[in-house]
Amino acid sequence: MPAPKKTVRRSLLVTSAVLSSLALAAPAAVAAPNPSGSPSASPSASPSATPPASMSTVGGARLGRPGTQVNLASGVPVLPKDLSARSWIVADAESGDVLAAHNAHWRLAPASTLKMLFADTLLPRFPRDAKHKVTPSDLAGIGSGSSMVGIKEDETYTVHDLWLGVFLRSGNDAVRVLSAMNEGVENTVEDMNEHAEELQALDTHVVSPDGYDAEGQVSSAYDLTLIARSGMQKKDFREYASTVRAKFPGKTKKGKKGKTVRESFEIQNTNRLLSGDSDVPVYEGIAGVKNGNTTNAGATFTGVAERGGKVLLVTVMNPEKPDHNEVYKETARLFDWGFKAAGKVQPVGELVPPRGAAQASAQPGANPSGEAGGSGDGGSGTAGTGSKPVAGAPTADGSSGIGTALGITGGVLVLLAGGAFLVNRRWPLPDLVRRRTRP
Repeated sequence: MPAPKKTVRRSLLVTSAVLSSLALAAPAAVAAPNPSGSPSASPSASPSATPPASMSTVGGARLGRPGTQVNLASGVPVLPKDLSARSWIVADAESGDVLAAHNAHWRLAPASTLKMLFADTLLPRFPRDAKHKVTPSDLAGIGSGSSMVGIKEDETYTVHDLWLGVFLRSGNDAVRVLSAMNEGVENTVEDMNEHAEELQALDTHVVSPDGYDAEGQVSSAYDLTLIARSGMQKKDFREYASTVRAKFPGKTKKGKKGKTVRESFEIQNTNRLLSGDSDVPVYEGIAGVKNGNTTNAGATFTGVAERGGKVLLVTVMNPEKPDHNEVYKETARLFDWGFKAAGKVQPVGELVPPRGAAQASAQPGANPSGEAGGSGDGGSGTAGTGSKPVAGAPTADGSSGIGTALGITGGVLVLLAGGAFLVNRRWPLPDLVRRRTRP
């Protein structure tokens, strides 16, 4: 299907880029591919052992300082002592307050967490029920050892299928097909860089849309958190990011009496805080977002979770501890700290609004609450056939927790679909992404 015109796409970068879970395969699961690329991929350059003395100050001067930034005071819990990540950040997804950070603007290889930017850029462009027949050129240039969902040449897939492949299996093959639909990899990289600039994710430079290690490809914990926040503004993004497992189309074969039959197979999300693992339980209240792992990046992860009316975003980049699932363990500890500290700790910075929204807030008569009516939330459709949302996570009282449907159904959908989570009261939202206030 033809891609939208360039001018239309660029306008969407402004109007849909507002507020705001690649994939790290479990080493114990033999069948799970490396979701961000290849452990044997040649790294562009070894990352420096220490952060720069001076980094970006987007979001506040303290976020540009190396080391841990937190305002500890009476009643504020101490940070976990066993954090080994090169960079991390804990932020309130509603207010945008950064509760604590460590080398927040250190520009590091992002691995497949970069697919969040890919999705936030391209999701609005193609209807989820649109179909595309894969050609050999669509799959050209995929890096050696890349994670793959299993797309086959000459088979037809819906856009919904392809996004499931991107989010659940971090399929670089799915990224390449969607990029081909968007006039190619080069054009998609350009679009992603433009969108990062609009989001004020200025540490980010895209070279490969799938997050595969490439010379000069970088992002930061701060930027990945901005990107996740913007992505979670979109209904489809929330659905895909929180889907635990789904059916994916396989090969078309001849069945009985000569009829053709399309096989399918199950894919599972490799975000271990969402799906669980032998040494990592499903995190209470988790709703995504994305994980990644490459030679150059190490393990990376951005997650969103809700408890007690608070919605937090945590990004962790490259833990130095070699323990299995360490990136998830450190993320969980930071979430635990953040939920205890929220409302008690003074922020050290903020998540800035996209440029378009910041400009809109300066217009005369702008509604500072951002809660006025308008069109939908930037995504379309509902959960597709065969996809299953977040599995229930037990709460402290043993009942099925808020993780059961965060971002998909029930009361938590209100948070993620346009309530407190989506309304940064410091600046208004463009009409396209405001919550509908009436049917």
